[in-house]
Amino acid sequence: MTVRKPRQYHHAGFTLVEVQIAMLVIGLGILALLHAMASGSRINAVGRDITQATFLAQEIREWTLRVPFSDPDPGSEDNPPGPDGMSPQVFVDDLDDLMGVTFSPPRNAQEAPIAGLADWSQVIRMDWRDPNDLDTTISPGASDVICINVSIQRGSVEVLNTSWLVFRRDGE
Repeated sequence: MTVRKPRQYHHAGFTLVEVQIAMLVIGLGILALLHAMASGSRINAVGRDITQATFLAQEIREWTLRVPFSDPDPGSEDNPPGPDGMSPQVFVDDLDDLMGVTFSPPRNAQEAPIAGLADWSQVIRMDWRDPNDLDTTISPGASDVICINVSIQRGSVEVLNTSWLVFRRDGE
């Protein structure tokens, strides 16, 4: 008697279930890549905005370090601290002329508007500080130390907020 072996089938293709699982795995991989690319684009945009905001704050800092601490016009000595005009201040001859001023479009260190940045603004605030305790705010004009705070905004969103101290130089 001859024993017959059951016929073995050798299929050379994939079953429908295997194809569906492979498509699901590939689809999830592509979806993850697209999500990573979108996140990278958002991070690049935020990085670009922070870089632009840092540049705009640096322009104000250079301006404040260049302009005299007090008004060079002897007839203006009794003027209270603050801008001599409207915001945005057009004529700046001393540091306190930038107090409470907003520039939109922003200005460079030479006081000129920067083209192409109409949706950006520089908001400048100033506090006079006690020279013996720089954390203590005192009344405007009562000290030789000013803390300048600049908020850089794009639209209505604050991108950067920074501050620095400016001291009256000898002879000013």
